[in-house]
Amino acid sequence: MVISKSDPIIIVGAGAFGLSTAYHLSLAGYTDISVFDRHEQIPPRDSAANDINKIFRAEYEDPFYTNLTIDSFTVSQVKLLSELLRLFTDFKKPRRITHSWQNTWFQSMGYGEGPCSKWKGYLNRFDGYIHSGNALVALYNATRVHGVKFFLGQHGAVKDVVYHKSLKGREATGILTQAGQHVPAKLVIVAVGAAAARLIPECSKQVVAKSWSVAHVELTDDETSALRGIPVTYARDLGFYFEPDPKTNLLKLCPMGGGYVNTDPRTGVSLPPTYEESQFMPLHDQKKVRQLLAETLPALKDRPLIKQTICWFADTSDSDFIIDYVPESNHSVVLMSGDSGHAAKLIPLVGDWVKNLLQAPDHKQPVQRWRWKDPREKETGKWGDTVSWRLGNTVEFAEIRNARISKL
Repeated sequence: MVISKSDPIIIVGAGAFGLSTAYHLSLAGYTDISVFDRHEQIPPRDSAANDINKIFRAEYEDPFYTNLTIDSFTVSQVKLLSELLRLFTDFKKPRRITHSWQNTWFQSMGYGEGPCSKWKGYLNRFDGYIHSGNALVALYNATRVHGVKFFLGQHGAVKDVVYHKSLKGREATGILTQAGQHVPAKLVIVAVGAAAARLIPECSKQVVAKSWSVAHVELTDDETSALRGIPVTYARDLGFYFEPDPKTNLLKLCPMGGGYVNTDPRTGVSLPPTYEESQFMPLHDQKKVRQLLAETLPALKDRPLIKQTICWFADTSDSDFIIDYVPESNHSVVLMSGDSGHAAKLIPLVGDWVKNLLQAPDHKQPVQRWRWKDPREKETGKWGDTVSWRLGNTVEFAEIRNARISKL
């Protein structure tokens, strides 16, 4: 099936992948795009990108993602997201970052206060963060100007992708909303992050809902000013934090670990729990971030940990994304998922990859690693634990939820 630029396209999900796709397709001349999301506001409440900051790093063992990050940086400087990216360098020759493993500057990261327990590390000057929540707002405003239609809240809640039988198996005819309305479309793009398997059950063997916890400490205006410009500080065994957000005076803290999954024992599929169930930080994670503060910013180590949450994302075993047609859908359904905790910095590029897929003459995803994979190629269970930049083993959400309940 070939999609023309006047055909109706529905994008389910108004997070990073969905909004970037709406933006790029509208720029490419697609004229009938509708975005559905069950939340009333942008950014959506449970979007992984609904955040004050996400790490912008180009330091990968795999040059493929290093080069993508550099490309994202280049694009962001000339498009609407330029003011949302904060790096700690005036980077004149970005390709040099490909040699960062050999050319890093090792130094202690103590800011002259905490003991840092004889830590050693390095400063990557091509690093920083993107204000991902504001990036989604910018994309939302830009796509509306380009004529993209939005259906949010009760009007945007999607129950199913609707198919009919065709000579080639099946073909999507649109979506069914939670209110029972069938909304027709020639192409349905599913970009619902950690909840992907709810609408595309056949993806459950290659993408799972996974999470890490997040908390914040609130600073005074003077404290925020004093810490302005500090780099993202990452301690391998404890976690990381960002410079304080100047608008809210919040310093965001993220413990490091293998993450949490929410596996249904009946199906073996991990899906995110409700937003309300996820509003806490496990006690052992609290201990990690307090130790991180004690080592680096000891004046903050006893501050209340506020705005605690478990942030859910879509994970694959190899951290590669999935941006491809759903098999046996006659090229009528595209799945975008598997951000794997490192896609926010690529918001300026993501939608262009979907455009390339739609315009591929052979209907194949041009980037092989982002194609739909045979589930037999994937290990089952707690995958992703072997990804080199992650530490620790995956834990079931039920374990930390039950531990929390027992403390109440």
